[in-house]
Amino acid sequence: MSRMDGKVAVITGGASGIGRACALRFSEEGASVVVADLNPDRAEAVAAEITDLGREATWTQVDTADADQNEAMADAAVAAFGRLDACVAAAGISHAGYVSREISDQVGQDSWQGGDQWLLAKTVDSWQRVLDVNLTGVMLTNQSAARRMRDGGGGAIVNIASVAGLMALPGGADYCVSKAGVWMLTRCAALELNRYGIRVNAVAPGYIRTPMTAFMTHSDEWVRGRERETPVGRLGEPDDIANACLYLCSDEASFVTGEIICADGGLAADIR
Repeated sequence: MSRMDGKVAVITGGASGIGRACALRFSEEGASVVVADLNPDRAEAVAAEITDLGREATWTQVDTADADQNEAMADAAVAAFGRLDACVAAAGISHAGYVSREISDQVGQDSWQGGDQWLLAKTVDSWQRVLDVNLTGVMLTNQSAARRMRDGGGGAIVNIASVAGLMALPGGADYCVSKAGVWMLTRCAALELNRYGIRVNAVAPGYIRTPMTAFMTHSDEWVRGRERETPVGRLGEPDDIANACLYLCSDEASFVTGEIICADGGLAADIR
């Protein structure tokens, strides 16, 4: 028996990077998957990729920073598959202008827009958009998923945080602050939702090869530098994160809640 047989999972940010890897991995383990993303064409493509393999999947468009759209997403999962057992809140942005896209579209872009001069150059609107998606969006996704899980007898939520919630990145204050918030949101949610049989955990990736990091990983020099920083000596892949999320959503983690797993190749080991 596979680890997610009979379970229904919603994956936000499911059209790209870590979210896509989670959608594919969960389906491999028997889950019926709802691929939710701001980009409808790519969400539909990932759902089709899953169904072409003979597994159950559907898709929905969602801006996770919008409460009504989160509610519609959770309703879509129940309408399609009758219940909601697992949710991975993977939707996130590195800067205000980022949307889910192909790696080639990201090459050459400067995510931190201003580098070391970020605090002098950043606008309130761009700061707010990062927090709206990366923190408020995660909270809204958690709320909508938890309401359906409460009515269905429990479930598991995994939030995608980051080691940037522990490590200050010059030029990336908005991103770092948003991810630090996800750490504490996860712990608070775990305590509040435990009474309903809902477990809430987070995975904090280190340097991962995804479309969102492609503007950096296209540089061999940058990659070599990050590999030197990472104790295991390599960058992570989306499947590394998907496997951690799968564990946390499976019954194997039934005694785990309020935990943040750093899937970072040991990057944060010396600062915790």
